[in-house]
Amino acid sequence: MSRIPAFLLVFALFSGAEAQHLDKVRFATNWLAEGEHGGFYQALADGTYKKYGLDVTIVPGGPNVNNRILLPVGKIDFFMSANSLQSFDAVAQKIPTVAVAASFQKDPQVFIAHPGVAKFEELKTKTLFVSKEGIASYFQWLKADYGFDESKVKPYTFNAQPFLADKNSAMQGYVTSEPFAVEKQGGFKPQVFLLAEYGFNAYSTLIETRRELVEKKPDLVQRFVDASAIGWYHYVYGDSRAGNALIKKQNPEMTDALLSYSIAKMKDYGIVDSGESVKLGIGAMTDAHWKSFFDKMVRAGVVKGNIDYRRAYTLQFVNKGVGVDLRPK
Repeated sequence: MSRIPAFLLVFALFSGAEAQHLDKVRFATNWLAEGEHGGFYQALADGTYKKYGLDVTIVPGGPNVNNRILLPVGKIDFFMSANSLQSFDAVAQKIPTVAVAASFQKDPQVFIAHPGVAKFEELKTKTLFVSKEGIASYFQWLKADYGFDESKVKPYTFNAQPFLADKNSAMQGYVTSEPFAVEKQGGFKPQVFLLAEYGFNAYSTLIETRRELVEKKPDLVQRFVDASAIGWYHYVYGDSRAGNALIKKQNPEMTDALLSYSIAKMKDYGIVDSGESVKLGIGAMTDAHWKSFFDKMVRAGVVKGNIDYRRAYTLQFVNKGVGVDLRPK
């Protein structure tokens, strides 16, 4: 019986590894590449997705791009939605999509005020710059739970100048970016109030997919959820340079300074990893958390109480402790 030469055996093994089958996955974000998407870019850049048998393409969103509509029609496989409200909306509209993981335990939505504003309740006396989307969502909760007044609101046009010019005002933003811009443009350190710390307990940066994919390819969904969680551990706690390089390649307006600031604030405020995710792993979700937020939004009149909110999500792919060993001790 002839023996196979060792070098041929090594070559055959190497060729087999090279020929590893990768499942093609298209994942769309809801905005231009930025630090708030870092875990996904990290998982792509450092080979985590490939390790999980995935060939992932990230499709960035933008000001004139609505990637969400691509999910139900099958043009993409996964979508990064802003927060839990979009999942409730899918149920109300009978759109066959479902949230399978929550990359952010806390919504990064904040109000930014001038120095000297010490308490959250003081914002009620200020002129507030709020977007149309903000008025329709979190501001209704502020009215219901804190007695905020819509007559104090002026349109927010994603420009800090009106806020900087009016010391008796506050503006909306994300804890990971707008305070940085205000500090640079205004030359002062603003007061920052994270709405999550006052009861706006939406999950954010959720991974959504089609129900059909959950039913027919649960292994694919599981691998994408797990690899994304590990990407977030690497990005927040490890060496984020690979992820940041890919972000800057897709969005040249991103700077190293802003990306470093975003990561620092995600850690400081526990945006990605806090509460339920400490034991259950990044991406964690619970029935109690979903119910709590749903009840608040019903009370505020943002969503109707007759929808079956439990159809907005599934816990099938999370809470398995994936990657918790990567968190620094």
